[in-house]
Amino acid sequence: MAITIKSSEEIEILREGGKRLAKILAKVIGAAKAGISTWELDRLAENLIFESGGKPSFKGYKLKEARVPYPCTLCTSINDEVVHAIPQKNRFLQEEDIVGLDIGMRWPAGQIQNLGLFTDMAVTVGIGKISSKAEQLVNLTKEALDIGIKAVRPRAQVGDIGYAIQKHLEKYNFGIVRDLAGHGVGYQVHEEPLIPNYGERDTGPELKEGMVLAIEPMATLGDWKVELQDDEWTFKTRDGSLAAHFEHTVAVTKKGVEILTAF
Repeated sequence: MAITIKSSEEIEILREGGKRLAKILAKVIGAAKAGISTWELDRLAENLIFESGGKPSFKGYKLKEARVPYPCTLCTSINDEVVHAIPQKNRFLQEEDIVGLDIGMRWPAGQIQNLGLFTDMAVTVGIGKISSKAEQLVNLTKEALDIGIKAVRPRAQVGDIGYAIQKHLEKYNFGIVRDLAGHGVGYQVHEEPLIPNYGERDTGPELKEGMVLAIEPMATLGDWKVELQDDEWTFKTRDGSLAAHFEHTVAVTKKGVEILTAF
């Protein structure tokens, strides 16, 4: 699939959808406290998306390698889970956990199949008092997202983004997940180009005005290697180390970059 360029009118739709999605995720973050189930967080996220005039983009989404579609609206990845953990009715957040909250929405939703455009975002938050190492991982992975976004501008290349993220995270000896990556977004949940969180400058596809990207660093306190669980969705660190994940949808603009999912 070729890399797509969105029109100014489409960017405006994505801007509004991203603004609404950020407000939804902020409310989910506010509800993420010890004792709440990940299922309750998922129900909250889904209700808020529908109230906003959108439709969950993860629910029913199917990867080629997965036999079953993703069953929920939200991904709730706890501690050593990197991404895509499925909410459960009997799984409750506990003090000292860190949880990745990943959410996507098609907005506006309607009766027409192809109406609406997709935005995607994620944060990792601590539940109650977390360890200093966990706090450092969360804060510096968020910094890596900010640094990766700053590398986005017309005529830069995808490798510049990965290089910036990798250089930052390696200063702290974090594992940089290599089997999962950011991606294009907008017309579909996942589009070209693939955006790894490591790389070399001046390599990969050129960034052009109108491209819309989901940049999402994933870092660990240990080794970078991950393994897929039996549910066919959840990725965990192979060595059991803590993982953090942050993501924004951004647009390449004439002057540089715009975060479409900013809080």
